[in-house]
Amino acid sequence: MRGRVSAGLLLYRSPATGLEVFLVHPGGPFWAKRDLGAWSVPKGEVDGDEDLLEAARREVREETGASVVGEFIELAALRQPGGKVVHVWAVEGDIDASSITSNTFSIEWPPRSGKSQTFPEVDRAGWFALDEAREKLLPGQRPFLDDLMRKIDR
Repeated sequence: MRGRVSAGLLLYRSPATGLEVFLVHPGGPFWAKRDLGAWSVPKGEVDGDEDLLEAARREVREETGASVVGEFIELAALRQPGGKVVHVWAVEGDIDASSITSNTFSIEWPPRSGKSQTFPEVDRAGWFALDEAREKLLPGQRPFLDDLMRKIDR
């Protein structure tokens, strides 16, 4: 048993305006009005003894509808404030952020209403320059940006 482990991919691209990274915003009512410090690298829970990179690729498919291929660069794993360990690989690629399709989850909403509502796991995605990405990302994931810069030598 690994404990609480997630895996994901940090996509990056280099348009003429400079390096950008792809981030997703969590869906559901808890995150609906949050922006700065709320976005994430596309990632999710690893199933049992699933290969970490394969789990990362699966999670990106589930959260965006996109299959990612390329040269995957392993970044340093990070322990999140809640104790979960997140493993992330950087990969150069391009996803149309305006056309993502995400899996969904159901919760009782409003709380104690007895009614179940379904929400997308990811409600939107975007490409961000590094300075903006640093503001958007959950604080516990910001070190991934520094490691990306070291690993791709920029």
